[in-house]
Amino acid sequence: MTVLAIDQGTSGTKALVVDPADGVVAVAEVPVTPVHLPGGGVEQDPEQLLASVLEAGRRAVDQAGGRPVRAVALANQGETVLAWDRRTGRPLSPAVVWQDRRSEALCAERADAKEWVARRTGLVLDPYFSAPKMTWLRENITRDGVVTTTDTWLVHQLTGAFVTDASTASRSLLLGIDAVDWDPELTALFGLDGEELPRIVACDETVGTTDAFGGQRLPLAGLIVDQQAALFAEGCLTPATAKCTYGTGAFLLAHTGGTALRSTSGLTSSVAWRARGGTPYCVDGQVYTAASAVRWLQDLGFVADAAELDQVAASDAAGVLCVPALAGLAAPWWRPDATASLTGMTLSTRREHLVTAVLQGIAAQVAEVAGLVAADLGAPLTRLRADGGLTRCATLMQAQADLARMPVDVYSSPHATALGAAAMARLAIEPELTLEQAVPEWTPGTTYEPRWSEDRAQDFRARWLAAVDATAPPRPAGGTA
Repeated sequence: MTVLAIDQGTSGTKALVVDPADGVVAVAEVPVTPVHLPGGGVEQDPEQLLASVLEAGRRAVDQAGGRPVRAVALANQGETVLAWDRRTGRPLSPAVVWQDRRSEALCAERADAKEWVARRTGLVLDPYFSAPKMTWLRENITRDGVVTTTDTWLVHQLTGAFVTDASTASRSLLLGIDAVDWDPELTALFGLDGEELPRIVACDETVGTTDAFGGQRLPLAGLIVDQQAALFAEGCLTPATAKCTYGTGAFLLAHTGGTALRSTSGLTSSVAWRARGGTPYCVDGQVYTAASAVRWLQDLGFVADAAELDQVAASDAAGVLCVPALAGLAAPWWRPDATASLTGMTLSTRREHLVTAVLQGIAAQVAEVAGLVAADLGAPLTRLRADGGLTRCATLMQAQADLARMPVDVYSSPHATALGAAAMARLAIEPELTLEQAVPEWTPGTTYEPRWSEDRAQDFRARWLAAVDATAPPRPAGGTA
């Protein structure tokens, strides 16, 4: 069954036409432009998001050369929210992006409830998640219409439905993670009681039909949040299997089975997906700056683009350490006020050392997350699956293997998120398929084995953690973490 799979992300929208026999037969990408504002604001134009979905989807269908498409799947960027009019579909606010930090004060005001929130939701009380941004929109922009994540608005534009999927809902701070349903006490905590919230659907559920991508009306199914879509595509279907996506940020997720773990180390638990009547969970850790740190290097003129990283990077950083907290620190520190640092520089430091230090800094934070995931699971991770654009950087992937002390298997396609959504859509349309049958088999494009000794890796991580401690300012009274 051929699927048009759309991955609506932070910096662009990608559309694939995927055929079970022939694989990816068409790809179209359309950029979108987040706007960074003073005070930690990050916004997108909702109309640009919708236009990118329509353009990418139509271009991919055209490129497929008449191959009949039977369903449309949609993966979304997660915690980005907007206000909109349900009657007209018109946006009433910008889309406030998951990176936006303007709701920090709202979280600080609720700091006394952080432990209760963690138990109820599996998440951390932080502006990264949807609810604080929803409250900020209500208090600062508009009280009209509904306020939802962008997937709900996009689906409404395509089909008229008012829904979100279970994995996306679990990233909101409004969902009781065990019941997988909206929690009235949580909505009250954020001043959102009385808000109309979308119906929560399974990821393998058909939610409506759309003719937005050609004359034929097609079922829309396979709704899933981006990181969980990649987890599914990479075959992480059993507990302790894990992947890390290297995109704008880096996101490490590990399957935890049918019970939502409560992390003891500052990580978060979410619904992995709801499909075939089951609801497995995952534990995850977030790194706010990965490709965005590379773009910073580009802006400074250190590299022309990401493809040049391996040409420029030195074999050793010559003692330079980087904490790439250009947008604060996420798991497990949850310090939005942290800033980036470069230390250990001398007059002999060159751009190649700085580039290597930034890449090692990304890998070091992911390695810390991987260690904490293992602690929560009660067993070490043995391999890490990796996807995303930065997996093309051998310097970063080797640093990841060295610092995490495990092999890193690079996913064989650059389209893991879209392929995961496509697999979910197949489950919706082909009821006889199992989860295992829906996920295409794959072998790693490249595997990176650790080269550093255990002592060298531990020494680096100890020095890097000391640099992190020096980076974060003293914690303010009443902080959220």
